[in-house]
Amino acid sequence: MSILGNYVLPIVLTLIILIALYKKVHIFDVFLQGAKEGLSSTLSITPSLIGLVTAVAMIKASGALDIFSAVISPITSFFGVPSDVIPMALIRPISGSGSTALLDSILKENGADSLCAKIACVMSGSTETTFYAITVYYSAVSVKHTRHTVPSALFADLVNATVSIAIVIIFF
Repeated sequence: MSILGNYVLPIVLTLIILIALYKKVHIFDVFLQGAKEGLSSTLSITPSLIGLVTAVAMIKASGALDIFSAVISPITSFFGVPSDVIPMALIRPISGSGSTALLDSILKENGADSLCAKIACVMSGSTETTFYAITVYYSAVSVKHTRHTVPSALFADLVNATVSIAIVIIFF
């Protein structure tokens, strides 16, 4: 299987070139046009991404995540939810790399077979970085007002965190 993997990309590129030659498409001109559109899209979403990255860094540095986790920890512990999972549920919609770092620390501190690690893994694998997706996709098409997108997406993240916790507690 790994031998086949070594040849997939060259085969696909060769097929693209052969089909383009057959259809008499100017390959290099089309490539340049696509590269120009890609660069334009990248430049148009850059300010939004810089704002998002700055906001994530500020949330992490301010300790707001730890404070909010401490405030809701008594409520979640009543339902049997490990306190280490709360920051994961809070940071996942904001930052993929931040939530991956949290997942890594949960796995190192609690072990891969712990309830906390299982919940964090299910949560990580079944959620989206909501604000990143909204920022990138809406910036790419120049949408200024998100209307119901943010509340709906945050509600979906809340449901996902709740269901992730429930599924792991029920099945493990």
